[in-house]
Amino acid sequence: MKKFLKILLAIVAILIIVMLLMGKAYHFEKSIIINAPVEKVYTQINSTKAINQWNPWMKLDPNLKVTYSGNPGQIGDKYCWEGNDEVGSGCQEITALVPNQKQSTKIIFFKPFESDATSNIILTPEGNSTKVTWDMDCELDYPMNLMKLFMDGKMDKSYGDGLNALKAISEK
Repeated sequence: MKKFLKILLAIVAILIIVMLLMGKAYHFEKSIIINAPVEKVYTQINSTKAINQWNPWMKLDPNLKVTYSGNPGQIGDKYCWEGNDEVGSGCQEITALVPNQKQSTKIIFFKPFESDATSNIILTPEGNSTKVTWDMDCELDYPMNLMKLFMDGKMDKSYGDGLNALKAISEK
């Protein structure tokens, strides 16, 4: 029994050290080159309805409930969602738009746990193509920050699926 307790205490101590060393901040970004001019790509990111045409999380719940508010294509354009355990619930609102360059949003998650994040989609012309960089920043409280150990793989897949869908729509 004493050996078991020592092992358990060692595991807990290691997790606490890892948690503290990792910190709360989390940043993820992914890029893709789209064979379309920046103006065409921008029309796919400048409103929440346009974003949701390629948003990878929209496919995870066929019964997802979405409500829109604000003026499409303007700061304050917002949507809220409520779905299954895989997509949870929350709201995303456009906080900045720079035509043909950038879109920024604030995301508030209610379920499966409360959190908030910021996200940017940055467009960079590259000849007749456009480099699209999609990022997200958030803070994860202790001990939730241990999730960062598993998030990059999940985020890479989700962002990759979304960017590939954006590419397909923009290149039509």
